[in-house]
Amino acid sequence: MTQPIHRRLLLAQGAALSAGLCAAPWVRAQGAWPNKPIRFIVPYNAGGATDVSARVIAEKLGQRLGQTLIIENKGGAAGILGTDMVAKAAPDGNTFVFTLSASVLTNQFLFAKLPYDPQKDLALVSQIAVVPVTLVVHPDVPARNAAELQAWIRKNKGKVSYGSWGIGSYAHLAGAYMSQALNADMSHVAYKGEAPMLQDLLGGQIQMAYASASATKPHIEMGKLKVIGVTGDQRMSALPNVPTLGEQGLKDDAYRICGFVAMAAPAKTPMDIVQRMAKEVNAVVQMAEVHEKLVAMGFNPVASTPEAFMASYKKDAPVWEQLVKVSGAKLD
Repeated sequence: MTQPIHRRLLLAQGAALSAGLCAAPWVRAQGAWPNKPIRFIVPYNAGGATDVSARVIAEKLGQRLGQTLIIENKGGAAGILGTDMVAKAAPDGNTFVFTLSASVLTNQFLFAKLPYDPQKDLALVSQIAVVPVTLVVHPDVPARNAAELQAWIRKNKGKVSYGSWGIGSYAHLAGAYMSQALNADMSHVAYKGEAPMLQDLLGGQIQMAYASASATKPHIEMGKLKVIGVTGDQRMSALPNVPTLGEQGLKDDAYRICGFVAMAAPAKTPMDIVQRMAKEVNAVVQMAEVHEKLVAMGFNPVASTPEAFMASYKKDAPVWEQLVKVSGAKLD
């Protein structure tokens, strides 16, 4: 019988802790960490927000650790290729994945088979930032807030289209959930990326979409898109005057959860190294210039401890799993 998600997470956490503690003497015998360059594997292409944030943090982190940090982009397969590389790397504290929530959390529910098990093969280090998104509509949609948008969607059952930057993305899952909750029979249009999705939204080919603040903010400010609200527990630092969907009465977990930017290591990486890396990352994220750059990208910096990251993971994993079920987004 398949174990409940909470049970599996607790077992995996305990196993990772035990393995890490057992491995610590071996690593110490090789010399004080870090004793050679550290690799950050970014499982996405260069130039994207994840890659940029990794480079911003790596620059300051290398100075604090007194060691070279090397960024390696290993894009492809929704972050699977690069994350698998880290999952199978030596647990010596010299390889970390710098990634989005997809590769360490949601992919396990989306894909029938993964070459790694994020709950068994990775040690969570730090949730660096949460990434809420905006819910935006074309200016022709007669809605200024969540209540008005819901009423309009209900009135136009079967006529509303929403976009996403890909099957299984949060934009897809949240739109599918809203459609089911409102019995709205909305049409999902999947694009190969956020840019073409927003192009069609601006052109009126679709009526609404969940999208990153970094991409929508210029259009919102020019009046080319209307922002209904933002996801997450708190307002977005980049759009402080825009209320969350929760503030507007949408209390379901589907609108509370957010993607995130995070770091993880191979599962048997010693816990003293994991804790040290998390501490140093926390210090870097609190630097004013780093904090400002992350906020400018639409992120809400958090830089959590491994324990806090695990707690958040356990809280949100069942929600993501349910959203995938609602959307029917199962991939090979």
